[in-house]
Amino acid sequence: MSIDVPQHILDELTDVDMPRLPAEPATTERLDLAGLQVPVYRSGCVIVGSGAAGLRAAVELKRRGDDVVVISQSAWGGTSACSGSDKQTLHTANTADQGDNFKAMARAIRDGGAMDEDTAYVEAVGSPRMMASLQYLGLPLPQERLGGTLRYQTDHDDVGRATSCGPRTSRLMVKVLAEEALRLALPIYNQTTAVSILTEGRRADRRIIGVIAMRAADRSESNPFGIALFPCSALVLAAGGPGELYRDSVYPNGCFGSLGLALEAGIELVNLTESQFGIGTRREGFPWNLSGTYVQSIPHVYSVDADGKEHHFLGAYYRTTQELASNLFRKGYQWPFHATRMLDFKSSLIDLAIYLESASGRRVYLDFNRNPLAVPGDLPFSLERLDDDVKTYLGNAGASQALPIERLRHMNPLSIELYRRYKVDIAAEPLEFAVNNQHMNGGIRVDVWGRTNLPGCYAVGEAAGTHGVTRPGGAALNAGQVFGTRAAEHIAASGRAKLRPSGYIRTTAGDRIQALLELLKPGGENSVKSVRAEIQARMSDKAGLICDAQTVSEALAEARQLVANIKANGIGYGRPAEAARALQWRHMALASEAVLAALDVYISSGGGSRGARAICDPDGEDVPVTRDGTLEAFRFRREKAEHKSEQIVVRSEGEALILRTCPIRTFDESTKSFFERDWPDWLTGRIYDGAGQSD
Repeated sequence: MSIDVPQHILDELTDVDMPRLPAEPATTERLDLAGLQVPVYRSGCVIVGSGAAGLRAAVELKRRGDDVVVISQSAWGGTSACSGSDKQTLHTANTADQGDNFKAMARAIRDGGAMDEDTAYVEAVGSPRMMASLQYLGLPLPQERLGGTLRYQTDHDDVGRATSCGPRTSRLMVKVLAEEALRLALPIYNQTTAVSILTEGRRADRRIIGVIAMRAADRSESNPFGIALFPCSALVLAAGGPGELYRDSVYPNGCFGSLGLALEAGIELVNLTESQFGIGTRREGFPWNLSGTYVQSIPHVYSVDADGKEHHFLGAYYRTTQELASNLFRKGYQWPFHATRMLDFKSSLIDLAIYLESASGRRVYLDFNRNPLAVPGDLPFSLERLDDDVKTYLGNAGASQALPIERLRHMNPLSIELYRRYKVDIAAEPLEFAVNNQHMNGGIRVDVWGRTNLPGCYAVGEAAGTHGVTRPGGAALNAGQVFGTRAAEHIAASGRAKLRPSGYIRTTAGDRIQALLELLKPGGENSVKSVRAEIQARMSDKAGLICDAQTVSEALAEARQLVANIKANGIGYGRPAEAARALQWRHMALASEAVLAALDVYISSGGGSRGARAICDPDGEDVPVTRDGTLEAFRFRREKAEHKSEQIVVRSEGEALILRTCPIRTFDESTKSFFERDWPDWLTGRIYDGAGQSD
């Protein structure tokens, strides 16, 4: 059996052109603030970020008649539009081809722990609506001839709820949503970087009143930084995750997220200890996740030292060639690192081995033109000598070809085409890769409508901390669409974004702009280059997938010192056009401190190893074992059961970060709706009532 897909179809699913942005609406309103002539762009709601989640919220608000604008650092240039994997996953409701079971799906989504149970149910029950609306907009999800959506199994997914348009699934999502946004004449302000959130009131009376941004189009002699004011009554943070936190990262360059921006405004963050790490190509070239068929084709993995000598290093970790090859295959749907999978010769032992090779200075490669070499002293690789689950999968896929590149071309030709677009021919040359940071599972703390603890402010997509320790592959794309819609529904029901605000915010905005100007130091000692290098090295070397109590504590002290240094001495920039980036690195310093503070609290309270990290400890209960013996240096703590049912919340108060734990919100599966009883709550809008957060 062979798969013959015409080239023009491969091209359409790989080269996804984005729509051209229309001219931005101009403004005639200007204010003299902090000695600058500042343009004012009023709207009912500002959405920060033009990825799939932000555009979903924007489209849903515009459809409901609200006044909404999108501001974007780089339209069509974020994680949604520029990231992916072999066949990037969209996780949707379906249970083993037997129909939808939302409670079962919710249990699967929250199974890793530290996730609010009601949030998991919201994501599950909203999933079919999300998928159907994307298909309506033109997302080409694959179907069989009777109309069923084609599905497969992905990581942390036992029943096969995953579907895909190919490597560019999230980019295609952005494309159809962007086209709908433009059809609705939704204003999008590009090259516009949010640098501060404006609020008024105190404590329970605090609320959103606007955003300060820096815009390339508004730079002038009277405003060299292009500072602009966006007064609004509602704000949606949808700027993605903090990809720039780590040196070893598979995020596209320039992904800063909004954690520091939110912290500075007193917005709570949650689950910052939880991320995803996994194998992928380095961001210096073409950053891409190497999940799915890239490893299910079972290529040869090797490293090269400084003298150019090859090392078959995995042969020192696994006992047999069959065990090595089968676990390499399993990395396809067990892609994220998980500490427990380092044990018993499972798939994350591969992550550890690659991590150690890279740390030793060797470069690691996948070679799709060679099958795995034999483990020393064992039989050579054979498709007939694989574990039963692997052999069954490859048999069902018809992947019996002799070489990995042939199996990959058969199972997923798009995965080869994708790299060719970026001048890398994996059919002709080995592919260098490493273990990288890929996703922040934590983020801004929200309720079941996407509301933060700051009235009028919402968070969706990777900016929102809706995920727990682990999540099924593609659940993040699903969550962004579900909560983008939920936030829009709540904002629309509140009526706060129907009209543009006309309030007087000159004093608040002027004071904040003056404070920002005082932070910016032309040619200052805390340059963007030095701050970036310090943060990224610290996070990758001391808070990556392998860490320990002492190292994290030392890293936290260093991070606090950097934040204090920036506060005292400002942050440097070169040209005025670089000022926005300087302020973003200031926000990354705040975010880095918050992540390390949460991790330090977790470890000091006895926290053990789980999805994101192995917490190494000489007194730990578990230790990875290789064919050559135990790896005592990586003995690690087990996760405590009680930590699965709580979250660590971080907020900024004055000069300090305040941390506390709170129990997850629960969901009573025995509760059932009843039409006549519950319909009035919908008709009257009472479903939108309730506290923004509960502990």
